[in-house]
Amino acid sequence: MKKSLFLLFAVALLGLSACTGGKPAKKEITQYTIEQFYEGIRVGGGAWSPDESKLLIHSNETGISNLFEITIADGAKKQITFSEKESYYALSYVQSTGEILYAADQGGNEIDHIFLLKADGSSVDLTPGENEKADFMGWNEAHNAFFYLSNLRDPRFFDLYKMSASDWKSEMIYQNEDGWQVSAISWDENTLAFVKPVTTSESKLYLYDRARKSLKEISEPENPGTYSPSGFSKDNNSFYYITDGGKEFSYLVEYNLSTDERKVIYETNWDVMYSYLSFQETYRVIGINADGKNELKIFRNGMAEEVPFPAIPGGDVAGVGISPKEGRMRLTVVSSTAPANLYSYDFASKELKKLTNSSSPSINEADMVGAEVVRFKSFDGLEIPAIFYKPQTATADYPVPALVWVHGGPGGQSRVGFNPAMQYLINHGYAVLAVNNRGSSGYGKTFHKMDDQNHGDKDLKDCIWGKKWLASQPCIDSSQIGILGGSYGGYMTMRAMTHTPTEFKVGVNIYGVTNWLRTLKSIPPFWESFRMALYAEMGDPNTADSVRLRDISPLFHADQVKNPIMVLQGANDPRVLQIESDEIVEAVKANGVPVEYVIFPDEGHGFVKKENEIQAYRKILQFLDQYLKGIAPATTTEGEKAG
Repeated sequence: MKKSLFLLFAVALLGLSACTGGKPAKKEITQYTIEQFYEGIRVGGGAWSPDESKLLIHSNETGISNLFEITIADGAKKQITFSEKESYYALSYVQSTGEILYAADQGGNEIDHIFLLKADGSSVDLTPGENEKADFMGWNEAHNAFFYLSNLRDPRFFDLYKMSASDWKSEMIYQNEDGWQVSAISWDENTLAFVKPVTTSESKLYLYDRARKSLKEISEPENPGTYSPSGFSKDNNSFYYITDGGKEFSYLVEYNLSTDERKVIYETNWDVMYSYLSFQETYRVIGINADGKNELKIFRNGMAEEVPFPAIPGGDVAGVGISPKEGRMRLTVVSSTAPANLYSYDFASKELKKLTNSSSPSINEADMVGAEVVRFKSFDGLEIPAIFYKPQTATADYPVPALVWVHGGPGGQSRVGFNPAMQYLINHGYAVLAVNNRGSSGYGKTFHKMDDQNHGDKDLKDCIWGKKWLASQPCIDSSQIGILGGSYGGYMTMRAMTHTPTEFKVGVNIYGVTNWLRTLKSIPPFWESFRMALYAEMGDPNTADSVRLRDISPLFHADQVKNPIMVLQGANDPRVLQIESDEIVEAVKANGVPVEYVIFPDEGHGFVKKENEIQAYRKILQFLDQYLKGIAPATTTEGEKAG
């Protein structure tokens, strides 16, 4: 009797729900503040100490990047620099003393110097020229001197230097008068590998014999493409390089220095991004860009045997560093729902140790959203790859607003990985479609070249068709779609807001180009070797190309902007000068359109200080809530509420 009554009651409830048009309850998840997202940390580096008992890393847990040492045996982490102003990035230990090399610029100006952190805790600038940009190139075989590139002599060109670790004095070993990119050095220090960019999708590769002062082209004129060095063998018989010459995707080649014979030693149906031999040459590491996701291979004994990675639940190995004695390996493990972590793996014992815990202690990873690789057809039928993040609350009954997210470049790529700012927006109810428009890298050289001297046209249409794809998803509110991007993505945002002013409801421009004529004329002097290649792709502002460059520059069409925009800029940006953002903001304000502008006086091309990132993305969310969702602005900030 009781059972019959229960069934009758249940059926009655179902009937009532159907009659009243009830819909399922909206899924509830915890919403986190931007401060909670940035309680997570960003780690990098991972150089082995001389006795291989420690790792040298940098971490932003102090608010900006500082140096830390991790003891492998017990995982203990010790902070060893205490900068409060500039970010420090780990380079290497000094093998003879255990002292440390690190790199730092000033406020994001990209003028990097190499510093020595001494045993007493003091630091010495080893490359102290006021405008000297120095790039660490690694140690010689004896580890008693390191190589570096510097533009001290000529701001345009990087000469090659060797600095002794005994007295920290340097000598120039190659004076670069021709704008080469000096990219590799043989172990006997006689042969240098040079790259000469032709376009952003084509380069030449040369070997220079220092003893004979002779130059030989290694790239094949009959197979044009990109060519990049991948190191020399220790016996100085072989040179390795990566190229897409004659093929759609990049592959790894071994070149015999004595016979000039070459053979492909690894290729797959995606780009080989990088490859290197371990110090004793037992292992070869190969990194592959597999559909926007890192895939790693390790081979032993001349590629004869693939070494399996240890199983790591919830993450993928995105990078490795094998210790010089080859007993251990540092693993960088990533996922789209948590920050990267470092692990140590012992080849002999098979012991795997987790060395960092980068996730925010306040955030349940189950509340994060995993990446989904999708594809959609653009205006001309071309298939466009993208990475889609759908909020857990998004359903056909409860559709959400969305953002088309455009990467930097030109020629960049949105990849699978953890982005705290993106997850913050997703957690607060915004779907994200990170579009890899034509011209993006990682999908073959034909696709990569499709936007050459066509920027702001077909690549923008790909973004618009990404918006159309979003609008077709039942879980998306098609009336609430905006566009957001940084650098080249910022340009695409402003191009959309000026060229197709009603297509996106809002635009967020993060240090984006708005005047190509100025940007291409004011590139930093240390980009000289790349300047003509950039002009070949974008157009030369000193020629008739200037007409097209002016036409595609958002600044000169600012009167067309109809919908709200937000602009964020670093005052020390050497690539996109602050005046670019100043001018577009003033021009759009003249339309009576809502404009919000945020400037960070201590940032460059990219925000690296946690307090600035927190401020930037809190303001972005407030802007989106007001102008995309239509929520009236609160009288207190999220940070004040959280406090």
